[in-house]
Amino acid sequence: MNILFIHQNFPGQFKHLAPALARRGHNVVAMTMQKPEATTWQGVTLVPYSPGRGSTPGIHPWIIDFETKTIRAEACFRAALHIKTAGFYPDIIIAHHGWGESLFVKEIWPKAKLGIYCEFFYHAHGTDVDFDPEFALHDPGEPCRQRLKNLNNILHFDIADAGISPTHWQASTFPQPFRSKITVIHDGIDTRVAAPDPQASLTLGTMKLTRQDEIITFVNRNLEPYRGYHIFMRALPAIMQQRPHARILIVGGSGLSYGSGPAGGGSWKDVFTAEVRPQIAAADWKRIHFLGNIPYQHFIPLLQLSTVHVYLT
Repeated sequence: MNILFIHQNFPGQFKHLAPALARRGHNVVAMTMQKPEATTWQGVTLVPYSPGRGSTPGIHPWIIDFETKTIRAEACFRAALHIKTAGFYPDIIIAHHGWGESLFVKEIWPKAKLGIYCEFFYHAHGTDVDFDPEFALHDPGEPCRQRLKNLNNILHFDIADAGISPTHWQASTFPQPFRSKITVIHDGIDTRVAAPDPQASLTLGTMKLTRQDEIITFVNRNLEPYRGYHIFMRALPAIMQQRPHARILIVGGSGLSYGSGPAGGGSWKDVFTAEVRPQIAAADWKRIHFLGNIPYQHFIPLLQLSTVHVYLT
């Protein structure tokens, strides 16, 4: 079969699936913003696309999200026209539709079956917006903005033949009747790579850490409240007192992945570091290590070393 994947950051969640299908003899193509030119990856032909413009200055803030997704959808649409002209007709399209790219693919290939990766359906209450009273909504119009963010989801319901979600909870956020089209399929774990290693080690400066050390790890793409960074940081004064030999390894950047930044500027990393630093003795603070963003080949040993891994979301 001809199989088309669409993911702005390919391979993303399709890291295992796309190469597996290629190994089985299928003709697998992936459209992505990750590569500036056509190339191949593990038997998958990569087709690049890029937005031709940015968001409109001064546009209504509630519809910035949908305009951005429309711009991406147009870019993907026009790149798809080129590969159709070259003779590619997919039997199946598997898309992470969260950024909008797959919105118009059925206009090009109306007979193709479209499956969408159903990661999240936005809700004004009870999910990610109002879960933490410390970051309560101050704009009464926020539920309106959340409602409009679902335009991309809702428009995909009309064209998608099926959906997949990695967890039952994520699938449960989607409304009926489309919910009945979603199958829960985990992304998969390569247990040959993500597996215990008694010999794992990690060097920090002149210090070598091994499985004999007491290590607590915390990993985010960016260190921010959405991922519970503030909760973890506020627990450190007690942890450092009660575990005098523990080392804390914190992985993550200082940018924003979700939500807004601190009202006074700067980064959430610095805000909560400044809050807890006076509560921790200088000698203990030396056992806290901010590693920034690290490559995958260092991430696996980090987890293999971890005595306790903390994940708050």
